Amino acid sequence: MTILDSLYQNLDTAFTFKQGWEEWLALIAASLGTYICRAIGVKLSGQVNQDSEFFRWLSAVTYAMVAALTIRLIFLPIGLLSTVPLYLRVLVCLLALGVMISNPSRRLVPALLTGTLLMVTIGVVKE
Repeated sequence: MTILDSLYQNLDTAFTFKQGWEEWLALIAASLGTYICRAIGVKLSGQVNQDSEFFRWLSAVTYAMVAALTIRLIFLPIGLLSTVPLYLRVLVCLLALGVMISNPSRRLVPALLTGTLLMVTIGVVKE
């Protein structure tokens, strides 16, 4: 082994060590950024009026975005969902909506389970 080979081997080892640290540093930086923002949110949450015009507008925009994405998933799906016929996607949506409306106290989880299980059943039967 020559001196040059030894030098390359030492540099390779040092570079490999540095590569392992880059991933850890990225994880630590992302965690710090997330938790700092959360801490600021907790600190300021007592000063926020949830009944203000801004929050009502924000709530309306949020519901509109969820509705638009749901409609897009039903009528313009991508990927595996596009293999399911439109009438089945609409039927599953209506059944899940019916479950949501029928049980006012606990609406979301049973409706999501209904839609998910029906789509899985369609996928299994179709195969």
